Amino acid sequence: MYDLLIKGGKVIDPGSGINQICDVAFKDGNIAAVNDHIATELSRSVINAEGKLVTPGLVDIHTHVYWGGTSLGVDACGVCNKSGTTTFVDAGSAGAANFQGFRHFIAEPTPLNVFAFLNIAFAGIFGFTAEDVFGECSDLRLLNPKECLQTAAANADMIVGIKVRVGAEAGGNSGTKPLELARGVADQLGLPIMAHLDMPPPSLKEIMALLQSGDILTHCFRPAPNSVMSDEGIVEDEFLMAKKRGVLFDVGHGMGSFSFAVAEKMIKLGLYPDTISSDIHHWSVNGPAHDVLHTASKFLLLGMPLEQVISRITCAPADAIGKPGLGRLAPGCRGDAVILEEELGEFEFFDALGQKLISERRLRPHTIIVNGKPRNQEICDHHIT
Repeated sequence: MYDLLIKGGKVIDPGSGINQICDVAFKDGNIAAVNDHIATELSRSVINAEGKLVTPGLVDIHTHVYWGGTSLGVDACGVCNKSGTTTFVDAGSAGAANFQGFRHFIAEPTPLNVFAFLNIAFAGIFGFTAEDVFGECSDLRLLNPKECLQTAAANADMIVGIKVRVGAEAGGNSGTKPLELARGVADQLGLPIMAHLDMPPPSLKEIMALLQSGDILTHCFRPAPNSVMSDEGIVEDEFLMAKKRGVLFDVGHGMGSFSFAVAEKMIKLGLYPDTISSDIHHWSVNGPAHDVLHTASKFLLLGMPLEQVISRITCAPADAIGKPGLGRLAPGCRGDAVILEEELGEFEFFDALGQKLISERRLRPHTIIVNGKPRNQEICDHHIT
C-alpha cells in the first residue's frame, strides 16, 4: 500500500527521461513507483493532478538561508511554501567560524534538504547592510585555508563545495588571490568551487583561467562589466573555452546580477545556463529574484523550452553538487515533488537593471510534497515565515 499517489499529471522529470502523463506513488518518504497507471485503491491518499505539471522538488543551487545568522539570510521554509523549492544550497553565507551555527540552527531542524558551499573567508558573508557592504575577501587575513579545509572535511555530509567571491566589491584589491586559496582547498577536498565575480579587477579572463571542470561560475548572465558577452554582443572567448572544458554556468539572479539583454542573446544562440538559481537573500527575495520558480519563469519568457528549464532547477543542480538522489522522481529517490500550474495572464518580470518584460504565463506551485508528504505550514513551525 502506497502512502500517497499523484494521479493524472504531466510528469516532467528530465533526470529520468520522463515527459508524459503518468502517476507517481510515494512510500516511506521516497518515490516508490512511476507508471502510466497506478490504481487509486493501492494508495492511502490520492492527489488529482490532471491538467497540471508534476516535477521533482526544485533544487536552488544558490541561496542565502542562514536566517538570523547573517544579515543576508532568509527563511528557507517560507520560500519553499511559495516556490516548491525543496533543496536549498546556501552559497557561502557561513565560513569556518560560524558554520556550526548554520548546521545546528538552520540545516538540521528543517525537513527540507539544506546543503552549503563553505566560504573560503573565515566569517562568511558578514558585511551586508542596506547602506554598506564590506567584502569578506577584501582582507586576506580573513582567509584561512586550514580552517576552511578542516571545517569542510568535518562536515562532508553537508558541504558540497567552496564558495569564493572575487572582484572590486567583494575582494577589494585582493585580485585573484581569494580564488587561488579556494582552489587549493577545493582540490584537496575533491570538491567544486562556486565563484562569484563582480566589478573588475580581476577580469573574467583571469577568473576563468582558474576554474576547472565541475566548478561553477555564478551570476553568469550579469550585465557589464565582466559579462560573458561583450558590449558589441559577442560571446567572450573565455566563456566558450571554459564551457568546453566543463566549467558550469549558474544564473544566480540576486539583486544585481541578471540582465534580460544578456540572457536573451545567449539563449538565442543556444547557450543555456547549466543551472538556474535565484540567489535569494534579504534584499532580493521580494524582487527582482523572488525565488527559483519565479526566476525560471523568466527563462520561459526568453524562449528557453520548458523541459530544459525544468532540468536546470531539478536534476542539473542536483548533479552539480553530487546529489543524484535529488531532483528526480525515480524509485528510491527522496520523495520530494511539486505539482505546478502554468498560470495564464499578464505578468511583469524585472531584471537586476530594472528592465521590465511582460509574459503571458508563469509557473506557480499548486501542491508541494516533502519527504513523501503534502506540505503544510506546521512542518516548519520552528521558523518565522
